Amino acid sequence: MFRKLHIQMTLFSGAVTSSILILMALFCLFVSEKSIKQNTYNTFSNNARSCISYLENENIISHEWLIDVQNTYGIYVKVQDNGYPLFFNKLHFTQKETNAFAIAEKTAMEREGINLSHPHSAIFSIENYYAYTAMIEKTSQPHLNVMILYPLNSLKHQLASQRIIFYTIISFSILLLFIFSWFFTKKMIQPLEKNHKQQTEFIAAASHELRSPLTVILSSVQAIEKSSPEEAAQFYSMIKTEGNRMARLIGDMLSIANADNHSWKVFFAPCELDTLLLDTYEKYEHLMKKRGLQFSISLPDSPLPSCNCDASRITQVLSILLDNAMTYVPEGKKVSLSLSSDSRNFYLYVIDNGPGISEKEKASVFQRFYRVDESRSNKEHFGLGLCIAQEILHLHKGNLKVTDTPGGGATFIISLPR
Repeated sequence: MFRKLHIQMTLFSGAVTSSILILMALFCLFVSEKSIKQNTYNTFSNNARSCISYLENENIISHEWLIDVQNTYGIYVKVQDNGYPLFFNKLHFTQKETNAFAIAEKTAMEREGINLSHPHSAIFSIENYYAYTAMIEKTSQPHLNVMILYPLNSLKHQLASQRIIFYTIISFSILLLFIFSWFFTKKMIQPLEKNHKQQTEFIAAASHELRSPLTVILSSVQAIEKSSPEEAAQFYSMIKTEGNRMARLIGDMLSIANADNHSWKVFFAPCELDTLLLDTYEKYEHLMKKRGLQFSISLPDSPLPSCNCDASRITQVLSILLDNAMTYVPEGKKVSLSLSSDSRNFYLYVIDNGPGISEKEKASVFQRFYRVDESRSNKEHFGLGLCIAQEILHLHKGNLKVTDTPGGGATFIISLPR
């Protein structure tokens, strides 16, 4: 599914960006070609007028000047003295150039409406040439008819070379765009794939966790039908226990779902964290003693400023951490609460001297339904507590991390912004 989506997104993004690139490149090519053509036209026009100006001021036309003009400007100059062509034309013009002059004269009369026997001056284009024609009247001698041609071979070659360069660059750019789109869309899809994988794992794990108590309940119901009243009471107790377990799991799953949907509501209000910590300590003191754990609390000597948080949610986080401590910390070990702050954050600590958490497991304990191997048979925990605690702290723009306790054990550190 995601591979097909990846390919479709790559083709779509590559096609869109390539289309935009092609349109922009074609526009730039059009502007560039128009500029080159205009520059060539202006250059020819200036060169032709320079030649006409020279002929107007000179009474003698030398072959050396005509050859020099032809070599310097790349143009062909045909001069007729009172209707008679110069001998230079026969010496230096090929049949191709002679035909071009004939076409230019015909075009000048038919398309431009120029009468070559009357005073005129015009510039126009024919196939493969720019043409300039003019009649120069002399006072001391008959008039001169001048026809100047500029072949467009170099212009066409320049335009063709530029197009090849443009098309090569565009093709290479399109290839790069599709390669970039491939990796970019892959990076975009990765969160979707990860989320889909997490949802699939979540559903599978939730189904497994729900199936276990449901199996016990159904088995107990079947057993009640064949059991005595004394035995039935035991089965009713099992049904109640497993039902409560299912209710806790469903509650945890709803909490996770609300966090995923961003519909989990928190109510911020000024809170005295030392008071909150003390209340939590009093709540768990008896339970810790009952489990044979040494429970203590350490508060700062000077009062701390109020923290803007949802006190009930922070209490929930502390309860999750303390419940885990009562489950995993062996009898006779220590569990303690403490509080500190700096210029940016408040820090709440839940410290134990239990078996600790390995470096490998530290990266996984906040994952959904994750439980260390020693606790997989424990029915009171589903591996959602730390995930819920982390989501609560994210809503507070805080953080939850775990480190090693000096001497052994785990220390969970809650950070809340001041």
